[in-house]
Amino acid sequence: MPLVTNIQKFSIHDGDGVRTTVFFKGCPLKCVWCHNPETQRFYAEMMLDEDKCVHCGMCEQVCPEGAVSMVEGRPELDQNKCIHCGKCEKFCTAVCRENVGKKYTVKELTKELVKDRMFYEDSGGGVTFSGGEVMAVDMDFILAMAKSLDREDITLTIDTCGYTDYENFVKILPYVNTFLYDVKVMDPELHKKYIGVDNKLILENLKRLSDDGGRIYIRIPTVKEVNGNDANMQATIDFLNENRIRVAQVNLLPYHDTGSGKYRRIGKEYEGTELHAPDKDEMEHFKQMFIDAGYTNTKIGG
Repeated sequence: MPLVTNIQKFSIHDGDGVRTTVFFKGCPLKCVWCHNPETQRFYAEMMLDEDKCVHCGMCEQVCPEGAVSMVEGRPELDQNKCIHCGKCEKFCTAVCRENVGKKYTVKELTKELVKDRMFYEDSGGGVTFSGGEVMAVDMDFILAMAKSLDREDITLTIDTCGYTDYENFVKILPYVNTFLYDVKVMDPELHKKYIGVDNKLILENLKRLSDDGGRIYIRIPTVKEVNGNDANMQATIDFLNENRIRVAQVNLLPYHDTGSGKYRRIGKEYEGTELHAPDKDEMEHFKQMFIDAGYTNTKIGG
């Protein structure tokens, strides 16, 4: 059973209409600019906002496993001992702890998602599964959820990096309205440098998904120092054309570092400090490149 880090309601950037987005925990990629670092690992974690911590020691006192200890007046967590019971979060006087990763049954998650049916119906929206990488977690659970939402007549969008066994796409394709498919960098070496793997599997899966009739929105997180240039955008356009990828929409997503503050809370270092978004004129230029190539439904942003 996969872990859920967040259920974000009234989302308008994760597909058509008003949506509820479920963020699943675990991802095979390691994007330098990842703005959801708490979704990278496949297991539950405790996030600590040290700036809020008042060093009261309550977390040490209530932890039943002895996973928290005060060292020089500051709490230190042994992740190997932590069983994520939530007691330190519950009793934290400064509200600076957050247990990341919750299990839901199919029935429980469906019950939560149908609460917003009215907003889906009024806006043409639905549910989006994101991550992490939803296609890399327990696909039996994801397929069961897809079927459950289908029975409720709620459309499902999958936000994916494409790095998975293609059989996972085959299983879920009949129940998915739209795939938000990331195409981050066309150069395989640059892709490996900034994403952690090359892009061969991702591009091959994109071709197969298009051939099999998937409705696809191409999403390009645009980073000036990585892929925010004419060469990469033209290479992307050429790939889409040469492989006759059926593209319903292109979204150019300017880089942002709004998730950088999470890294310290999860015990990681943010490596994207030297990255920037292209300026407005550059983004408009990239948009026009796609429009001129025939991708008239190209937008800046989600």
